[in-house]
Amino acid sequence: MTVTVAGALLGAVTGLSLVLVVARVLALRRPLLAVRVLPYVRDLPQAATPVLSSAPSGAFGALFGPMLASAADSLERVLGGNASIRRRLERANLATTVQEFRVEQVVWGLAAFGVAAGVSTLVALRAPNRTLPLLVLCGVAFVMGVLLRENRLSAQVTERERRILAEFPTLAELLALAVGAGEGPVSALDRVVTRSRGALSTELGIVLADIRTGTPVSAALDALARRSGLPVVARFAEGMAVAIERGTPLSGVLHAQAADVREAGRRALIESGARKEVAMMVPVVFLVLPVTVVFAFWPGVVGLHLATP
Repeated sequence: MTVTVAGALLGAVTGLSLVLVVARVLALRRPLLAVRVLPYVRDLPQAATPVLSSAPSGAFGALFGPMLASAADSLERVLGGNASIRRRLERANLATTVQEFRVEQVVWGLAAFGVAAGVSTLVALRAPNRTLPLLVLCGVAFVMGVLLRENRLSAQVTERERRILAEFPTLAELLALAVGAGEGPVSALDRVVTRSRGALSTELGIVLADIRTGTPVSAALDALARRSGLPVVARFAEGMAVAIERGTPLSGVLHAQAADVREAGRRALIESGARKEVAMMVPVVFLVLPVTVVFAFWPGVVGLHLATP
């Protein structure tokens, strides 16, 4: 091969590479379909408007996606409980399917397995007779990583429900004020949702989106009651649905429910303080009191030593 032919081939490869890079950059700069469509359907619930999936994508997804999906299916057959996972994902308001959550569990397990394998390799190089216990440790690390992801999901659900309880009295009072001012239930929901931010406001936004897409008000509120994991929110939705169906004054119902939630929060705070009373005594008994005793009696002990011949 002459120098001219080699240079021509090198130039052709370089030019083709530049063309591919420019084409890819232009494709990436093009707005996504979801970005173009979502502004016109922003009232729809998040679960009804598909967004970018959290599953592995790109080269990583092409290489390891099938293996992760197969491992997720195996994990699903071993653990089960898809209904519970789906329920907790809804309560945490996560746009993740059960399959994607299983993949995340596998990834967390592999990450824990990798850390344990790295440490075990270093230990095994110094003590080869510990290979079997180290292998067991790697397997336990994988299981712990899988369970840790599920525990994280439960923690996300608990944190979101705590925020919903904290927001509930204020939003219920705002709804009562809007209804008492002469607005209808849907208009009051719209006013509250557009002027508030938070977990409960997101749930009410889903109810408002269902109503705007043709669902009856009572059916949308019943869906909120089924979706919520909090008895307080379920009673709130059922009370609003019953008041709308029967024509009961809605303002009084909302004020009463807000007062009940505030009273329940006050009782929970008192009970929490009573349960933590013993824990609050630990630093007093084991830290403050010994230091006080030492400061009180140490000068006398020193004086006795000095006075003793």
